Amino acid sequence: MNPTLIIIIVFGLFIFLSSFFTVKQQTAIIIERFGKFLSIRQSGLQLKIPLIDRIAGRVNLKIQQLDVIIETKTKDNVFVKLKVSVQFMVVKETVYDAFYKLEYPHDQITSYVFDVVRAEVPKLKLDDVFERKDDIAIAVKRELNEAMTTYGYTIINTLVTDIDPDIQVKNAMNRINAADREKTVAEFEAEASRIRIVAKAKAEAESKRLQGQGIADQRREIARGLVESVDVLNKVGINSQEASALIVVTQHYDTLQAIGADTNSNLILLPNSPQAGSDMLNNMVASFSASNQVGEMMKKTKRTKPKTENHSSEYQAPEEPETGV
Repeated sequence: MNPTLIIIIVFGLFIFLSSFFTVKQQTAIIIERFGKFLSIRQSGLQLKIPLIDRIAGRVNLKIQQLDVIIETKTKDNVFVKLKVSVQFMVVKETVYDAFYKLEYPHDQITSYVFDVVRAEVPKLKLDDVFERKDDIAIAVKRELNEAMTTYGYTIINTLVTDIDPDIQVKNAMNRINAADREKTVAEFEAEASRIRIVAKAKAEAESKRLQGQGIADQRREIARGLVESVDVLNKVGINSQEASALIVVTQHYDTLQAIGADTNSNLILLPNSPQAGSDMLNNMVASFSASNQVGEMMKKTKRTKPKTENHSSEYQAPEEPETGV
């Protein structure tokens, strides 16, 4: 076979096959003829005239994301870096504008993001930037939509994904937060301490009240026991004075016995002697008798004391002598 014919057949086959091409899903292809726009081809198998039509470019119809990092200053003169994520896509009906009107869409979007952020953030303090980051994102989206719609792009969403102040500012904020938490802890600890003190005071007051009540009940019972003891001794011919002295002496010996029963006691009673009990009894009887005598004398003195009388004097004029004529 003629080699020239073979070359022509291969070349023709190549030309024929090059007239077919495929377009992926969510992609649009721009076809130009002799450098002039011809058509937009969508996904699927497509056909073009070889050597006359050419593929000028491909336009991605998927949602794309562009992350923009901006450094700016807040109202309180704090430099902060913001990361703004812009989600955008080319509208299927405006592929022509997206391809021919805008050559570098990422650079255009970045410029608008810088412009909006640097116009909004200096109006806010650092704390407000954190609290109102959604407002900043909405402002960026509104500005981008107005600008990019002309070029066939639509803005799906804008997000302020990161706010990074200077490291010294972050350390200061952390110290403020830590100090505030320590203040809260101190307030709770002080309140807990106050509650413990009040509860302890109430418990001590209740303990003292119950202790006093117990002592009063004890003394009441002791007095009742003494009265019963005196009544019993009176029935056997012992008068009240002797009975009281006897009871005191008995308690004295009971106390000595209780002290002696405790092996760890270091108490010493001075003076103390074998006849101390009898001396105490005699002294108490004598003191009771003396007190009774003094009481009787005071009663007699009150009964015999003369009552003072009020003496009133009447003035009588002297009688005049009678004169006879």
